[in-house]
Amino acid sequence: MEEEKDAFYVVKKGDVIGIYKSLRDLAEAGISVYDPSLRVYKGYGLSKQAEVYLGSCGLKNAAYSISASDVNDNTFGKLVPCPPQQPTSVRGNTSNTDPSPNRQQQILGKELVGSTSHFTDPRLNHMNFANQVETQMMSSNPQSCIVEFDGASKGNPGPAGAGAVLRAEDGRVVCRLCEGVGIATNNVAEYRAVILGMKYALKKGFKHIRVQGDSNLVCMQVQGRWKIKSQNLVELNKEAKELKDKFMSFQINHVGRESNSEADALANQAVNLMNGQVQEDWIGP
Repeated sequence: MEEEKDAFYVVKKGDVIGIYKSLRDLAEAGISVYDPSLRVYKGYGLSKQAEVYLGSCGLKNAAYSISASDVNDNTFGKLVPCPPQQPTSVRGNTSNTDPSPNRQQQILGKELVGSTSHFTDPRLNHMNFANQVETQMMSSNPQSCIVEFDGASKGNPGPAGAGAVLRAEDGRVVCRLCEGVGIATNNVAEYRAVILGMKYALKKGFKHIRVQGDSNLVCMQVQGRWKIKSQNLVELNKEAKELKDKFMSFQINHVGRESNSEADALANQAVNLMNGQVQEDWIGP
């Protein structure tokens, strides 16, 4: 299939849809327009306003998602099935005649409106569906991983350490990491931890990454949703965002301490290391 100017692709899987900017993005994400478990539609001229809003979810290469309640006949403009011979009913019925682009948009919208997810905050709705579609797309991709991070500071500021755990999508531990941070605040240690995890994920060749930690400040600032008030975090935030952009898809989530115990233990262990000293424990292939 030949690439066309201003084309974008709407991919439906289950009760979520992803929006991709090019056929190359689809291919790199391991998505085939002939996959019977997916419904793929093509549109033209995704608005800048829509891109900016969807991009605020923190995902790269237009691996965006949108909630069912926000889909209507005008959300994406005119859509056509991709490829043209694809079955026209998104519920799996076949037909020898393709309906009009407007009819395709109505079918797509009506099916998604039946989603069981309900949120009062539209932004949370978008983020929830972004997490779902990213998880679904990543779960079958061997180039994807989960990074758990945590930082510790004995004194805040005081002797500090960073810890990170890299996991395969099945939960299997691939690597455990500790890094000494020197005398620093807890927030600096948290940033050093997320940077540590991302660097080693890239080093290992992972292309799709899902990051989680119990620092809401780091998660929100890396997403660009919170302002940075402390000057000593500006460069760390810049480095984290530069690393984020090297992945084909990226997602970062805040989790409770109880879900981050292994990274926490590594961070406390790293307090005894010299600043910049890294200990690696590679377990996976």
